[in-house]
Amino acid sequence: MSLHENAVLVLKEYEDQQELRGLYLDHLAGYPDGMWKACGAGHVTASALVIDPARGQVLLTLHRKLRMWLQMGGHCEPGDGTLMAAALREATEESGIAGLTLLPGGPVRLDRHPIPAPCHWHLDVQYAALVPEGAVEAISDESLDLRWFPYDEVAGVADDSVVQLLERTLARLS
Repeated sequence: MSLHENAVLVLKEYEDQQELRGLYLDHLAGYPDGMWKACGAGHVTASALVIDPARGQVLLTLHRKLRMWLQMGGHCEPGDGTLMAAALREATEESGIAGLTLLPGGPVRLDRHPIPAPCHWHLDVQYAALVPEGAVEAISDESLDLRWFPYDEVAGVADDSVVQLLERTLARLS
């Protein structure tokens, strides 16, 4: 199964955000290259909110280009067999934490946001990643900083997309 086929399957099984889910599926039906950065109409990305429920904190990255506190994530790569694998790879690379595990149940939410031309749109499929006990983060060259934030501080530093991702993650955890 190709990554494109996996993305279609994952999105068909995702039961929330019906209108946005439909937009993602229409995009993939119309663009065979819709998983890749080179797709000028936009492309699917994969991300994960790194969370430590035992400490009540999330790890956010200060994105080098956007200069915003965000979850870990980014572009799919040819070696990614699934969207889950892409999200886990991105979270591991950007957090420096080995042994992350994705929260069961598939994507937590979808987020479509504009990006500068030539690509125009990111169609982000967002997961949540749980840290192993004793995890230690390490900053990557894609980030200006990494920082743990208590749940109640996220809204003060991050945009609404990250806040909604945290809210949905916490709802799934409870």
